[in-house]
Amino acid sequence: MGPVPELDERARACADRLRDAERVLLASHIDADGLTSAAIASTALERAGLEHEVVFKKQLDAEEIASIAAMDYETVLFTDFGSGQLDVISQHVADGDFEAVIADHHQPSDASDCAPGFGETDGYGDFRWHLNPLLEGIDGASELSGAGASYVLARALGGDRNRDLAALAVVGAVGDMQATGGELVGANERIVAEGVDAGVVTETRDLSLYGKQTRPLPKLLEYASDVHIPGISNDEAGAIAFLEDLGLDLRAGGEWRRWIDLSDDERQTVASALVQRAVSRGVPAEKIDRLVATTYTFPAEPEGTELRDASEFSTLLNATARYERADVGLAVCLGERGDPLDRARRLLENHRRNLSEGIDWVTSEGVTQREHVQYFHAGNRIRETIVGIVAGMALGNEGVSRSKPIVAFARKNDDELKVSARGTGVLVGRGLDLSVVMREASQSVGGDGGGHDVAAGATIPDGREDAFLDVVDRIVGEQLD
Repeated sequence: MGPVPELDERARACADRLRDAERVLLASHIDADGLTSAAIASTALERAGLEHEVVFKKQLDAEEIASIAAMDYETVLFTDFGSGQLDVISQHVADGDFEAVIADHHQPSDASDCAPGFGETDGYGDFRWHLNPLLEGIDGASELSGAGASYVLARALGGDRNRDLAALAVVGAVGDMQATGGELVGANERIVAEGVDAGVVTETRDLSLYGKQTRPLPKLLEYASDVHIPGISNDEAGAIAFLEDLGLDLRAGGEWRRWIDLSDDERQTVASALVQRAVSRGVPAEKIDRLVATTYTFPAEPEGTELRDASEFSTLLNATARYERADVGLAVCLGERGDPLDRARRLLENHRRNLSEGIDWVTSEGVTQREHVQYFHAGNRIRETIVGIVAGMALGNEGVSRSKPIVAFARKNDDELKVSARGTGVLVGRGLDLSVVMREASQSVGGDGGGHDVAAGATIPDGREDAFLDVVDRIVGEQLD
């Protein structure tokens, strides 16, 4: 039995089909979840003795699927995308261009849109080689990531010897923002358990701030954005003063220590003081509770590096493929260090700078409010590959409400715009499903889109923003009514 028993039958069918292939083209998405999905699948294929090639795509549309068909592979394995493009993929399958195996977690396209004979009766364009948690009632937005689906496939393909790949599945899930309430849940939790049993994942309760492995203590507190603590967050002098007032020796050789350098007692002192400061400054109790969460680390990686912590590892990966260097991120996932890791770190520095500048621009320019949504149009000022990350980070900042979804536009090329939409767990609980919103609104103006309930994207023709937003605002209003 695999880590997600509900998917065993599908996983075995996909694995059997791959074993029958002479060679496989592995196509995957470019974010952290897509990179880890590809690394898991590539490793599993290699261990199974299956010749394969890996390609990455920013998005999977008709043009990109046609380019995949032109590569003349009899078998194509899609990871972290493919379900939402079953209509296009099914036509290539019907035409004999390739046979498709899909390991994904996004909303599948409807069977009625697929080529005759491709779909069966479940309404999701189902076929024998389609591994997706949504087809078995498992939430693909919060309970199993693309990397998780690839891991389930890898376990079916190679059994227990592939349990070490659970570490990459955890990185993918965390990178896909699936750590609901600070921890992975559902099917993800079962994969964590396999990683712990295999000795490749450690699960602990700790301060939830990003950067515990690599950031000096003042920066760890100053840059903490999820829980804003007045006088510390976004306040360098305030963060330093807070630490100096604790009476601890928090410097070594004149340099600030990192969180991982502290003893358990020192960590407890800092964490308790941080909670007390939050309470005294009126931070809501539910936000204070988020200061401590489940942390996932990887004992095989050196302490004090980005690779040791799931959050920092996933950010490092996002900094590669989103800047056209998916090969670097894949190499790091596959265990290469040296030059690939050095390149990834340089890309990470650039990524952080671009995110900071993007947030500063949104804060300066502000967002435009509609009845049910808010939006900004970055044009060429923010890269289309990171505009969704910027939008998510902007939620809750000054002038940006968390009570409405945020929609962000960025230029993709001369003729098209990339659209990214982000919501919150609270809004999803009220009925928000941005996957539906992006798909229906984009198709209404001649584009296409999809994703998850809390985060989704689309591509639309340039100049159709107002018509697109009209539909977005209407659908969101209906969902939240």
